[in-house]
Amino acid sequence: MKTFNRMAAQGDIMLIKIDKLPDDIKQADSENGQFIIAHSETGHNHIVKERPNVKFYKKDSMVSYLEVIEATDSTETLLEHLRSFDTHETIKINPGIYEVRRQREYVPEGWRRVED
Repeated sequence: MKTFNRMAAQGDIMLIKIDKLPDDIKQADSENGQFIIAHSETGHNHIVKERPNVKFYKKDSMVSYLEVIEATDSTETLLEHLRSFDTHETIKINPGIYEVRRQREYVPEGWRRVED
């Protein structure tokens, strides 16, 4: 399991620790007990399990935010990749506020989201 201090990547998503949440975001609902941090084109999503100490906010298709509040129990907050083969390593997320960016790449037609 990976850990990090300021920045981490898992496939086509990047987590960047920031100081505060922006004003123009909306809290997102969980789906089946998990927050889908990024939908994968192959159906193998990147998720964080729903917990009382975790909040997920959407801004647009490229940027979202994850807030991990100090837990009152021993529950770890983990970013997991739901694929049984060739999976990305799980990342432990410490308390803090994180900007979640979908990585993008330049192609002759312009910028596009990286597909994992």
